[in-house]
Amino acid sequence: MTEKKKKSFFSPLFKKRIKKFTRIKRGYYAFLFIVGLYLLSFFAEFLINGNALMVKYDGNYYFPIYGSVNLRRDIFAQSTAKLRELREARNRKFITPEELEKIETEHARLNELKDALRSHRILKKTFQAQGMGDYAILAIYPFGPNENLLNELGDRRPPTRPDFKNLFGTDDRGRDVLARMVYGFRISISFSLVLTFFSYLIGMSIGGFIGYFGGKIDFFGMRLIEIWSSMPFLYTVMIISSIIIPNFMLLVFILSLFGWIGMTWYMRAEFFREKSRDYVQAAIAVGVSDWKIIFKHILPNSLTPVISFLPFNIIGGIGSLVSLDFLGFGLPAPTPSWGEMLGQGTSNLHSWWLTVAPVGAMFITLILVTFIGEAIREAFDPKEYSRLR
Repeated sequence: MTEKKKKSFFSPLFKKRIKKFTRIKRGYYAFLFIVGLYLLSFFAEFLINGNALMVKYDGNYYFPIYGSVNLRRDIFAQSTAKLRELREARNRKFITPEELEKIETEHARLNELKDALRSHRILKKTFQAQGMGDYAILAIYPFGPNENLLNELGDRRPPTRPDFKNLFGTDDRGRDVLARMVYGFRISISFSLVLTFFSYLIGMSIGGFIGYFGGKIDFFGMRLIEIWSSMPFLYTVMIISSIIIPNFMLLVFILSLFGWIGMTWYMRAEFFREKSRDYVQAAIAVGVSDWKIIFKHILPNSLTPVISFLPFNIIGGIGSLVSLDFLGFGLPAPTPSWGEMLGQGTSNLHSWWLTVAPVGAMFITLILVTFIGEAIREAFDPKEYSRLR
């Protein structure tokens, strides 16, 4: 007996369009590149971090990369206890000069270690200088996005220019710009993807519902949508942000309340067109339920606007977050944000790197997403693969 072929949710037409997309090299490679960068950003803590990946001290191993480990609490407590013992030993009445010299040396080493704990980079150098077998393994780029570097800048006042130590310089609070850009990239893309998901979920559900059932549902539904779309979006966000300190999910929720409207129009039109086709009428004639017709038959054939507009909605999500952060109504400080860095650039016009870095990052990200969008638009062109062919 021949095995039955596994049914696919996607139609053969959709699969042809995906193959066409992979043949458009500029968009396909841009897609692979930006997806690769985004996945790599989830390992940013192992690549760009001010905390050590691992510390060996006095025979014990610590992993400060995890938030539950606090070297100042753990090692400082040990060194403080040892210092107390050394002071007591130094005050003993009968002690040889050799023992006293050893105690003084250990006392000085522990004091130096306590001072070095304010920075894991200084701690690593201190371990190397002491030569006691202790060590610290740092990230490839040993600076964190929210780490203050004022103690290491010496006489220089932030923001400082790019150099071999801080490749993109520091901002006006002494934080490394490159580290904040990388973490800001992850936040921006994640925010836009989550926002797009919820906006699409709401828009596709409402648009498909009113497009399939039509009649009074369509008439009153569209009137309600028109009323809701007339609300001032920016003022609503500003009012809510001034009352409640916004976080990641709250901003997603607020923007999702308005971001679904555009997709509703397209899905409504797609369902209007598809429900009049013969395969839908045949499904109705044999008694297939409405929900099965919607999700199994019409929806897979109505994904063209969803896929085509996806990259441009992602661009819009990034732009919305950057704009809100720039205006001060976005994510709370000290969250790494491209918009917040742009705000610093406008306040420090002489520090060109504060503007060039986030603008350059946004330009590269947006142009890559645009290449993807153009390739998808070409691959999903109805003139290329008409349903009538």
